[in-house]
Amino acid sequence: MRITKKQDRMPGIILTILLFVAEIAFTVLLLYTNLLSAKYIGIVFAVLLVLLLIDHLLIRKFRKQIRFWIGIILMVIILAVLGIASFYIYKTVSALDDITGVNKEITEINVYVKQDDAAQSLMDAASYSFGILADLDRENTDTALQQMASETGGEVSTKEYSSLTELADGLLKGDCQAIVLNRAYMDVFDEIDNYASFSSQIREIASEQVEKLVERNTPAPVQTDVQAENSSDTTQDAAVTDQIYTIFVSGIDTRGDITASSRSDVNIVLTVNARTKQVLMISTPRDYYVPLSISNGVPDKLTHAGIYGINVCMDTLNMLYDTDINYYFRLNFAGFVQIIDALGGITVDSDYDFTTQNSSGYHFTKGPNQVNGEQALAFCRERYAFSAGDRQRGKDQMKVIQGVINKATSPDILKNYLSLLDSLSGCFETNIPYDVITSLVKQQLDEGGSWQVLSYSVDGTGDTQKPYSMSQKAYVMVPDQTTVDKAKTLMQKVRQGSMLSEADVSAQ
Repeated sequence: MRITKKQDRMPGIILTILLFVAEIAFTVLLLYTNLLSAKYIGIVFAVLLVLLLIDHLLIRKFRKQIRFWIGIILMVIILAVLGIASFYIYKTVSALDDITGVNKEITEINVYVKQDDAAQSLMDAASYSFGILADLDRENTDTALQQMASETGGEVSTKEYSSLTELADGLLKGDCQAIVLNRAYMDVFDEIDNYASFSSQIREIASEQVEKLVERNTPAPVQTDVQAENSSDTTQDAAVTDQIYTIFVSGIDTRGDITASSRSDVNIVLTVNARTKQVLMISTPRDYYVPLSISNGVPDKLTHAGIYGINVCMDTLNMLYDTDINYYFRLNFAGFVQIIDALGGITVDSDYDFTTQNSSGYHFTKGPNQVNGEQALAFCRERYAFSAGDRQRGKDQMKVIQGVINKATSPDILKNYLSLLDSLSGCFETNIPYDVITSLVKQQLDEGGSWQVLSYSVDGTGDTQKPYSMSQKAYVMVPDQTTVDKAKTLMQKVRQGSMLSEADVSAQ
């Protein structure tokens, strides 16, 4: 049977149309993700059209079997590449959607009774007298009490106590039958003499989830020296504002929900200038003795700000450094192990030869060390091996972050890309919008070039004081205002576009 001209060309036409539709769909996907600039999307589409043309020339005549089947093989390869690329794009966008744009925080207000109490649920304790803190964290407590009243169908009887220790004593001595307390305070009891065992003497019977919106500051206009001479150039100011960010990095050491409020053991402020490709990390010790934004001028350990929420952390650091923090990253350092392992390990540059003084007993040599997740966590937690204590720990935490940045921006990331994306969920979140991140990605792809990452740690003097959130005196670090002022100056220079050097951040 003789094949007509129409029959000879129809299979090639149909297959070409199918391939063209697949290429159009892939291009639309690229546009939707907003990860590539129009220039690169245009290049990708042009390459796909050339491949389409080549494939069409091979398959346009069915009776030329050898060429036709070569074209079929080429089409299968093209479709396979598009499919794999689409899968990677989907995973990337899903991961970014999961960790970006987070605008809520959950505070867990728990109900506790003594270990031997008969109550097993909130309803069992409905008739109890509930001890609460009179002033500390009162807004969250009152919200939780309202939720409890709604659940039990009746008014909740309360008794106020002026401090954490009085609240604990009230429960243990039977002055009240239960207490209502922010879960994050349980870690504070570990810092109070004679109350480290309190958590083992009580039992949780209910938990109220109090949700808060995380406020986001709009980046304030920043003028360079040239712009200062012509302050009427508002368009240029807006362009600089769009590429200058101040970001709070909070490291929490908990295995609970990443959105739950908790003490912030890592407190780093990033000043990012995307125009000059410069990042300045300022580390503030967890025990820094500073007024919280909610404490009416009464100083507290900086780590305790996290008890009251990420907003209080950012506002407190805004007060300390006279800045406006626009966004935050929150890292769960217990889960951070997953990210480092997914990267295939990182390199950290140790200032000292030391062995961690805990059960792990990891040894690190002075200079570069290749570490896995558990080793990196031990490295950035250690403070007792150093005379500088928490000061050195802050520096080492920044070294770990630097190691992650270096590995994540290297070609090696492609080896473990999917496992890295899977590891992000649950141990990392940010309120940076998706479109801000994609704009930075596009800029980097368009302009190329490496980023300069510098770090500086503020310092202070050890002392014993009574913090706002505690019932007795404890170790604190009184700020060295000279180092705080230097941190402010360094931040301002980065915002204005001045290129700093290692000498600028190393000199005290």
